[in-house]
Amino acid sequence: VQLQASGGGLVHAGDSLRLSCAASIGTGVSFGVMAWFRQAPGKEREFVAARRWGTGSTYHADSVKGRFSISRDSAKNTVYLQMNSLKPEDTAVYYCAARLHYSIAYYAAEQYYYWGQGTQVTVSS
Repeated sequence: VQLQASGGGLVHAGDSLRLSCAASIGTGVSFGVMAWFRQAPGKEREFVAARRWGTGSTYHADSVKGRFSISRDSAKNTVYLQMNSLKPEDTAVYYCAARLHYSIAYYAAEQYYYWGQGTQVTVSS
């Protein structure tokens, strides 16, 4: 399994970005949940959003609710993070993650076995 994250960049406060995470996974295998985490310099990695593959249920951190939205294209095995109304405090390296089975602790980084390489998002004021 490989996860390839892309779409980061340097933007101004109030702008939008869409991150993509393309997954390479074996035939007949599917994920239970895919998620986005972020890590700012000097801070711990934090949960941003998750999407349960089977039910389509989505979960978002309180800090991004109403601004960020996680979605997927199942045909492409790709999950997206649409980020609107970006703030300087959203600046971080964003990572996509996946696990083969759903976990109620979808917000915990240690629950995920597969990780992408990270993409930098920088929001200037």
